[in-house]
Amino acid sequence: MKRLLPALLLLAWLLPARAAEDVPFVVTPDNVTQAMVHLANIGPEDYVIDLGSGDGRIVIAAAKRGARGLGIEIVPDLVEKSRANAKAAGVASRAFFREQDLFKTDLAPASVITMYLLPEVNLQLRPKILQLRPGTRIVSHDWDMGEWQPDKSLTVDAPDKPIGREKSSKLFLWIVPARVQGDYCGTGKAKGTELRLAQEFQRFRGQLNRAGESIGFEGRIAGSTISSPKNLNFFVEGDKLRVQAINKKYSQYHRALFTKQRGSSC
Repeated sequence: MKRLLPALLLLAWLLPARAAEDVPFVVTPDNVTQAMVHLANIGPEDYVIDLGSGDGRIVIAAAKRGARGLGIEIVPDLVEKSRANAKAAGVASRAFFREQDLFKTDLAPASVITMYLLPEVNLQLRPKILQLRPGTRIVSHDWDMGEWQPDKSLTVDAPDKPIGREKSSKLFLWIVPARVQGDYCGTGKAKGTELRLAQEFQRFRGQLNRAGESIGFEGRIAGSTISSPKNLNFFVEGDKLRVQAINKKYSQYHRALFTKQRGSSC
């Protein structure tokens, strides 16, 4: 995996955004690799894409858990080394490596994306990541995504970390949220009810409007599930939302379906 050297940290903020090949390779300690795989909850059903895959250890670790994986690396020698490492580990049929610019990589097939990049590279990738399939898991080593707060984070002891004074690593997990912002109209027993959702990454504020009365709520979006604890949940079904009432004040909407508003009102 890739990580900036201390001398490059200042340059990362002073210079314009750089190409992916400017991210130098630094080995990720084995225990941190395992912690990333565990945090992403990688299993046999997953397809993992590792951006800046270095010597291939993340993809190989994922393949050992039964997953399929693709490592994206710009340095030819590291790509060849990764293939040799996968063969030696007995997972060459599930672990693949490609010499490619990570910005030109199709991320859509992935259920999990791992990365150890520069802070500004994370931010450049963020819009593309947010367009991925809801529920896609993203794990980053040491660097966050700016205003997009992680769904989970942890610190791992890393006594073998080759750079930095602190012998520890920060790991961040995000779950790509469904894109649900907008106005919706109730159908069936919810006909005549307007649902308004305002979204900021995985957080949202909602409002139900009916017959001059309004009920507000807020919560989080995890993949295709929109949850306001102790109030209600919505489940994304294509361009529709299905309601699950938790609080009795929302019982009239239980199982109701809301569709995206087409005109100026419901």
